[in-house]
Amino acid sequence: MFLQFVVNGVIAGSIYALVALGFTIIYRTVKFFHFAHGVVYTAGAYFAYTLFTFLHLHFVLCFLLAAVFTAILGIGMDKLVYYPLRIRKASNLVLLLASFGIYIFLQNLIALIYGNQVLVLRTGPIKEGYKFFTAVITPTQLTILVVSILLMFLLWFFIQKTKLGKAMRAVADDPLAASVVGINPDKIILASFAIGSALAGVAGVLVSLETNLEPTMGFSAILKGIIACIIGGIGSIPGALFGGFFLGLVENLGIWKIPSIWKDFISFAILIIFLLIRPYGIFGTKPEKEEV
Repeated sequence: MFLQFVVNGVIAGSIYALVALGFTIIYRTVKFFHFAHGVVYTAGAYFAYTLFTFLHLHFVLCFLLAAVFTAILGIGMDKLVYYPLRIRKASNLVLLLASFGIYIFLQNLIALIYGNQVLVLRTGPIKEGYKFFTAVITPTQLTILVVSILLMFLLWFFIQKTKLGKAMRAVADDPLAASVVGINPDKIILASFAIGSALAGVAGVLVSLETNLEPTMGFSAILKGIIACIIGGIGSIPGALFGGFFLGLVENLGIWKIPSIWKDFISFAILIIFLLIRPYGIFGTKPEKEEV
């Protein structure tokens, strides 16, 4: 049973890590909590459901189109809401409230279009799982894990090796200095929203393969993603990756001996512990005290 909980924790952690990575990519450039990231996760799942159920497209194509759709959705959020606020020098609190507004508007729009009933996305018959020592992993779970790890590797390669990735790191470190050397911060922010939102949409599609769809599904996802970011260190890409897998493992190992309804309690208990003991996270750096 122990190994089964570890496997389940790794699967859950891969989803948390994707959500956290997308959130971190955006946070590094705009420096505020983009709470609407959760509804992008929901929108990706529902868009794939629409393409697969009503248009009968191949699931791989649905998956790719959902990533494109959520990338465009993220760009739209920045262009229509955040950018006008930024040029007016809005505070981070105003931007955070705006993100809450986007979240509520889009969540209710999804509920208006699809209804509040639970929907199911299934790509084929249920198949017997594969034996992994004393644990069992289903083909769907294996797909989730493989796709998640592949995307994480591609993101690392993009950030470390490509010109745009290096520009994103430069803007994250110092937007003013980046603009001096010819990097347009606004374009980099748009790219960050596109990439981060695509990761959230992909995570939503992957989750919908194993669980049901409902308009409120993004709320839990963004909370777990933020907790994972805090554990690893806000703004740290390795931290988001570590925090996602750490949270998934601790959650699932925690319900080994107690009822599963306590899973969310475990997550928030971990959050409180980190805020009290190490608020800057595992990979974060302790901020220097300001001198008066």
